[in-house]
Amino acid sequence: MHFERSCGVLYPISSLPSYGGVGDLGPEAYRFLDFLGEARQHMWQVLPLCPTGYGNSPYAGSSAFAGNPYLISLEFLADWGWIDGERLSGLAGRGGNVDFDEVEARKLPLLQEAARNFLERGSREDRLIARWNEFRDFCRSEADWLEDYALYAVLRREFQTGAWTQWPEPVRRRQPEAMEEARESHALAIAVERVLQFAFDRQWTDLRRAAAQRGVRMLGDLAIFVSMDSADVWASPQLFQLDEGLHPIRVAGVPPDYFSPTGQRWGNPVYDWEAMRATGYAWWIERIRRSCAQFDILRLDHFRGFEAYWSIPAEDDTAVNGEWVKAPGKDLFEHLELALGPLPLVAEDLGVITPEVDKLRLDLGMPGMRVLQFGFGSVEAHNHLPHRFPVETIAYTGTHDNDTTPGWWSHASAAEQDEVEACIGPVGGNAVWATWGLMRALYTSVASLAIVPAQDLLGLGSEARMNTPAVATGNWSWRAPEGCWSAASGLADGLARMAVVTDRDGDPLGRPETSVPGRTSV
Repeated sequence: MHFERSCGVLYPISSLPSYGGVGDLGPEAYRFLDFLGEARQHMWQVLPLCPTGYGNSPYAGSSAFAGNPYLISLEFLADWGWIDGERLSGLAGRGGNVDFDEVEARKLPLLQEAARNFLERGSREDRLIARWNEFRDFCRSEADWLEDYALYAVLRREFQTGAWTQWPEPVRRRQPEAMEEARESHALAIAVERVLQFAFDRQWTDLRRAAAQRGVRMLGDLAIFVSMDSADVWASPQLFQLDEGLHPIRVAGVPPDYFSPTGQRWGNPVYDWEAMRATGYAWWIERIRRSCAQFDILRLDHFRGFEAYWSIPAEDDTAVNGEWVKAPGKDLFEHLELALGPLPLVAEDLGVITPEVDKLRLDLGMPGMRVLQFGFGSVEAHNHLPHRFPVETIAYTGTHDNDTTPGWWSHASAAEQDEVEACIGPVGGNAVWATWGLMRALYTSVASLAIVPAQDLLGLGSEARMNTPAVATGNWSWRAPEGCWSAASGLADGLARMAVVTDRDGDPLGRPETSVPGRTSV
């Protein structure tokens, strides 16, 4: 798909300085939209919005369809009349990184309380009836994934583990009598989960509508694989390579690379693509349908896995002994487009990229990615420098998997720093100057889309890094400082000038700024 020349910011929802200890879809999200408008930015890229599991990674979610309840704004639920505002006092504030244990212990119970209040009063209080009717419609329209996810979420709390392979055998194998008994005995808790998904859906839709009114498009991120500890694998084990005991035979990852000499063993079960093909890729069609109803543009993480994926024996501790296995490639995307029409997709084509992967991306008409941080230090890396960018490219200073650009510069080799200065001019060893120089190089390139992580805009060092690949813990917790997007800083004005002079002050979809998304699927 072709995108018009534009620019934007990579900023996870969880990184907003929202009240309650974790970023959410409440007032801070709208303040950031105001900043984007002032800065003439037309894209807001977020990480996957799914509920997270072990390690809090959004790329290892417990559902490919559900939203993360932590991202629901309690402040807005109070405005809706679901919970008394006084009940929210004492939560963690807007400053500091996310403490996920505290969010689970203090915010989640209040979300559940608000949901129970809505279930009790929604159908009989005038103030709530309209939203109650919307809730019933939501439950009907999303039942195919919602019912399995709601029961899964309840059972993982009952059995105190998301590892459903350790649940009692009747529930683990979804025997009809056991499933019916579980639904009946946990009816209220399941209803609460439905309400939380409804609240997330409405708050996200409201935010996306407000973004469109400001000329901002939402760029989403879809992880290619799903977690073993997920409602998806539990509900549809036949679509994954599992043994008779429902344990993975092979798992996903990547071979040794820039980030890790032993590769990365992600541990996600790999798909049984023959079983997927036999259904006409129905699961994938529904997954992409929902994602494209949530976002204006969708980035496919680990795109190369659609051509061939790194398959690792499940018993191995590292990714070293994996092998490349062919995936369905073009056949999958032809089925998707036949069912859904033209799709606004971007390919994350970083890592080990072969001519076959490039051909697949080009045949599908998808822009690829370039990352400036990767471009320095050797001639072999120069395809990540601006003079080598193709036009149909989404280009970054760095991604969520990189160090921040100030942090990277501070730790860069002499060869890398020499090449940076040869590219953008002398910076005198100053990390902030180097970062803004690289941002200017990004904006003045021919790449159609230019994205800068929020940490780079704020000049933050390695302490603000979002994720370190191949490190299992301590990631995903960064939050922006409170008040950092204030107009008084001059940041919005500087970005706006750069966007205008580099002809990036436009909608990437080439549509009127007042185009507001509806609630219909693709």
